Amino acid sequence: MNLEHQEKIRVGIIIGGISSEKEVSLESGRNIFSKIDRKKYLPIPVFMDSGGFLWEIPVKMLMRNSTGDIECDLEDEAKRIPYEELKTLVDIVYPGLHGKYGEDGCIQGLLELLNVPYVGSGVLASALGMDKYASRKVLAMSGIDVPRTVAVSTERWKSGRPDILGEIENGIGLPCVVKPAREGCSTAVRKVLSLEDVCGAVTDALDWDNVALVEEFIEGMEVTCGVIGNNSPVALMPSETIPTKGILSLEDKFLYGQGENKTPARLPEDVLKKIQDVAVETFLTLGLKAYARIDMFVPGDGRIVVLEPNSLPGMTPSTVLFHQAAASGITQVELISRIIQLSFEAHSEKKGPL
Repeated sequence: MNLEHQEKIRVGIIIGGISSEKEVSLESGRNIFSKIDRKKYLPIPVFMDSGGFLWEIPVKMLMRNSTGDIECDLEDEAKRIPYEELKTLVDIVYPGLHGKYGEDGCIQGLLELLNVPYVGSGVLASALGMDKYASRKVLAMSGIDVPRTVAVSTERWKSGRPDILGEIENGIGLPCVVKPAREGCSTAVRKVLSLEDVCGAVTDALDWDNVALVEEFIEGMEVTCGVIGNNSPVALMPSETIPTKGILSLEDKFLYGQGENKTPARLPEDVLKKIQDVAVETFLTLGLKAYARIDMFVPGDGRIVVLEPNSLPGMTPSTVLFHQAAASGITQVELISRIIQLSFEAHSEKKGPL
């Protein structure tokens, strides 16, 4: 795409969506909108409603308290954007979306069909990144440490509960952690201490997805590491994430003053370097693009255990990704600019879908 003679690049920042993470999406999108370099870019706020339809919204609506507040006034105050007309409005889309339909390859596939470049990873890498079980199988095949995990489908849970509980007891042990396979922001994540508790936790997780994961509980430090780049990615400084309780919560991740992050993580230099190496290896193995955040555990036995990748990490004002970039001397404005430029580069080199 030749944008040479255009004054500013039009960036459609999509927020909202239809996942459990749409309120976090609103915070991410608002922050991208406010921190984007307006000398280079013209940000255009685009809201995805609960039906999956797109709307160009005025700035005053972007500042509403919740996605529900925005949705109430779309018909009166916003302009509906037919999908096929999106290309006439923007030069690139920056998905501020999180979770299902926004981070899992769905919106990426739509944008590929519309021939609209977008920020972040492509269809396959996004889908793998969202599905914790699928990504763990790929990573394990590549020699990267992941938690021992039992996948429990709705069908298996209905017909073979005693066998599954035996598999968990013998293969995973207690305590363990139960979560949906394709949710983020700590949705329905529970640490359980007994097989009786496993039953309730799996049932709750299956309310959110057709597959629940039961994984080993890892004692150690939880760390997260941002990665930026395409074919030669670079890891940022790893951060230590400190939950207020035993499991990192949504509030710990996104509310000011709730959780605590330390950048750099309180670990020796050689361990920090190993975390960065594993983060880059994970990024390349899954085919991620432009930027991502890799969540990991350091159990203290020499291993770095990868929990999951985040192909569209949160971009809220308090997100740890900005802290990590700052440790490398990169401002929030510069980071967003780099991510957009890397995304243009990835799309300029692709053959078929990204």
